[in-house]
Amino acid sequence: MKRFTRFQFVLVLLAAALPVGVQAQEETIVVASTTSTQDSGLFSYLLPVVRERTGIAVKVVAQGTGQALETARRGDADVVFVHDPEAEQRFVAEGFGVVRHLVMYNDFLLVGPAADPAHVQGTADVLRALAAIRRAKSVFVSRGDQSGTHRAELRLWKAAGIDIDPAADRWYRAVGQGMGPALNIAAASDAYVLTDRATWVSFRNKRNLRAMVEGDPRLFNQYSLILVNPVRHAGVKAALGQRFIDFLLSAEGQRAIAGYRVEGVQLFHPNAAHPP
Repeated sequence: MKRFTRFQFVLVLLAAALPVGVQAQEETIVVASTTSTQDSGLFSYLLPVVRERTGIAVKVVAQGTGQALETARRGDADVVFVHDPEAEQRFVAEGFGVVRHLVMYNDFLLVGPAADPAHVQGTADVLRALAAIRRAKSVFVSRGDQSGTHRAELRLWKAAGIDIDPAADRWYRAVGQGMGPALNIAAASDAYVLTDRATWVSFRNKRNLRAMVEGDPRLFNQYSLILVNPVRHAGVKAALGQRFIDFLLSAEGQRAIAGYRVEGVQLFHPNAAHPP
């Protein structure tokens, strides 16, 4: 029978004390995701559940949706978790993604200074509110980063019949920042800004910012999961990525998403089984 030295015996004991996922090489994937899932605290809550139930550790690259999709196009992610339907459909159509899966939704809202210089608070129609901001030339902060929120904002301006020229419209400030920094800038400059609800509820520096317009169906905000195509990039961990997706689409994963709340508010609503 093989005899262990004291040193070898200690190593065996230490290895036995480690979690199973650490004794072997840990199964890890990279998820390129929008900043709202990170800034809202969803991932801090959700990823430990994923790891416990699937054995997968997730490294998140939190970017605007446009940047997240570019990261995936380069093959630097296994899964994308984003919220720009048009860009997602294009990503799949171009062969960079396998299938687009609806996973959850929330909504956008327009927030602004308590003084409300454009007089839009309580307006039910977000397009009318944007038109009023334009007429008043009230300061509006745009993320300006090709994120899902930025793309949604641009679609709303277009739907309102307003052409934005950031170079000429001095009241319109494209800051090229994530949602948290954009909210900070709006709070510091008494400006209006479009934000996703999850980041807004979680945001701690509201100062004099108030919710102005919400509830308009045009403010619906869908999130989706897409496995990066392993045919395009051989390094994609397709099996692990699909296992991650399958868990979040499962009844258990959907319950976990629904269970995340901040100050009693449910921030994301699962809709994998019943898309809108």
